[in-house]
Amino acid sequence: DAPERVSRLILTASGGPFRRTPLDQMKTITPQQAVAHPNWSMGAKISIDSASMANKGLELIEAAYLFGMPQSKIDVVVHPESIIHSLVEYVDGSTLAQMGPPDMKTPIACALSWPDRLPWPAPKLDLAALGKLTFEAPDMVRFPALRLAREALEAGGVAPIIFNAANEVAAFAFLDRRLAFLNIAAVITETLEKAQGEGLAIGNGSAAESALAVDKEARRIARTIVSTLDLAA
Repeated sequence: DAPERVSRLILTASGGPFRRTPLDQMKTITPQQAVAHPNWSMGAKISIDSASMANKGLELIEAAYLFGMPQSKIDVVVHPESIIHSLVEYVDGSTLAQMGPPDMKTPIACALSWPDRLPWPAPKLDLAALGKLTFEAPDMVRFPALRLAREALEAGGVAPIIFNAANEVAAFAFLDRRLAFLNIAAVITETLEKAQGEGLAIGNGSAAESALAVDKEARRIARTIVSTLDLAA
């Protein structure tokens, strides 16, 4: 559809394994707890991103660039059942939802066969068995990485590159037990502040070369910040 017909994009997030965990208990979260996603079977790094909701921040950035939408027109809603994966709201008030069981094989099959549909014994929805679908607004105190992603997208320039680089360094440091879970967001915050304070920007090379150079420097900064933090959040 033409972009002018779309009024809003809505991304859904499961809320991960810590959607209801008391905040004081999140200080001692272990990698084993963080990768135990309630709905999805994913790799360790992506599972950590889901637990912190950094993944949804990255999807927010991706959607803005892929579809030319300002971040003010992209919302994120927590949907614990992980049945609705995204929604498009149109200017006439109607909303279309993309639905399916939480199984990565379906989107992979879609990507491999696009624009066709690959017939395979995919899991099917049983709406009657599901009974209900629930939604809630994301808790920005519990999931600061989502707020930081919005701020990076709003800042523009190299900020989204820095956000991604810092998050990757922090997530792997947590998996290696060198960083507390709650300090993932702290690393992202400090890396963004320090990198932007140093005037990190796109250079004179190609777009890819410049982006990789920014990524490399942001990772160096993030690793330095990780080394100054301990396992206490």
